[in-house]
Amino acid sequence: MRIVSGKHRGRKLAAGADAAVRPTADRAREGLFNMLVRGLGDAAVAIEGAVVLDVFAGSGALGLEALSRGAAHATFIENERTAVELIRANARLLNEQARTTILTRDALKLGPPPAAGPAAIAFFDPPYRKGLAAPALAVAAAAGWLADGAIVVLECAADETVAAPAGFALLKERRYGAARIAIFVYRAAAFAARAG
Repeated sequence: MRIVSGKHRGRKLAAGADAAVRPTADRAREGLFNMLVRGLGDAAVAIEGAVVLDVFAGSGALGLEALSRGAAHATFIENERTAVELIRANARLLNEQARTTILTRDALKLGPPPAAGPAAIAFFDPPYRKGLAAPALAVAAAAGWLADGAIVVLECAADETVAAPAGFALLKERRYGAARIAIFVYRAAAFAARAG
């Protein structure tokens, strides 16, 4: 597994041997970031200088790819201890410790957002077919982890159906082998009005 582009292009990342860590394949990561860089219709995606959130972070490859492409800061959420150590190791490999926050936390119990502020770009890669995607999106939005207009990337199984909460409008989706990547824009007002 390697960083696909940016200042760390070609650098190898540790993937780990733990079955709980399922890194996004290099090809899928490259396709995803190409979609982000080329734009998503009316939604402008500026990776340079962005605050990034990587939930169910696994190896940290998505957040670290964003840092390689100029993101200002990445916060990684992971509750598996082996994965947390893997993220730390990969941040050290790239010398990116100063621009990372790694939190050992349940994605459904986030608490208040970190000092870096709400994310402009967020990646969610929950375990497939466990029903965690929609609740995790809702928790992040309700707790203030997502900026209004944030681009939210969800990876799920290709055959998995995810009903995103109100406030998450689908912009684009692509299938990569056994995975499907869906890209949403988050609108805070629509999320806040969901109960009304």
